[in-house]
Amino acid sequence: MALDASNASVAVSGEVFVGDLDAPVPTGVDFDPTAGGEYMGLGYLSEDGFEITPESSSENLVGWQNAAVLRTIITEASITATFTMVEVKPETIETYWATTVDTVTGSYDVDPSATGGKKKWIFQIIDGDEAELACYVGELSGREAITNQNGQLIGMGVTITFTPHPDFGGKTGRVFNTRLVEPVIP
Repeated sequence: MALDASNASVAVSGEVFVGDLDAPVPTGVDFDPTAGGEYMGLGYLSEDGFEITPESSSENLVGWQNAAVLRTIITEASITATFTMVEVKPETIETYWATTVDTVTGSYDVDPSATGGKKKWIFQIIDGDEAELACYVGELSGREAITNQNGQLIGMGVTITFTPHPDFGGKTGRVFNTRLVEPVIP
């Protein structure tokens, strides 16, 4: 077994992008979400970055003899992302409140039950010359309290729940990672 420390990855930088459901699906890690204006970047996140969490529950199917577990089936599965936006700009307000900002007056309406509907989400990680780009279809499913504290960044934390989509062959998302590409030998 060969150990290779260069395979250890650190999420040094990156960004979260959101686009309408008909926004293009990335075809590789070099996909530029800002080209064409179909995705909007959400800017700086809190120092915690973002977290992608797969969850599942299962049930054991037991045989009569010896109470042996014969099979385990997945009864429920989901993937969520959580992150806290710390830039106050139209894109982050629209994401947090699932609303539209009137940029002439700076006003927006608040409805805590609004989700904004399904959208495409891109999560980008950059580590020097290495990168990862993940795309999912999901909907706002939770909001954290907005933090307004002296000496602290204002934070708008959200949870996005992803769902399977035909753009990913019925799967929940697609990920591209430069560390997983086989080297080309001349």
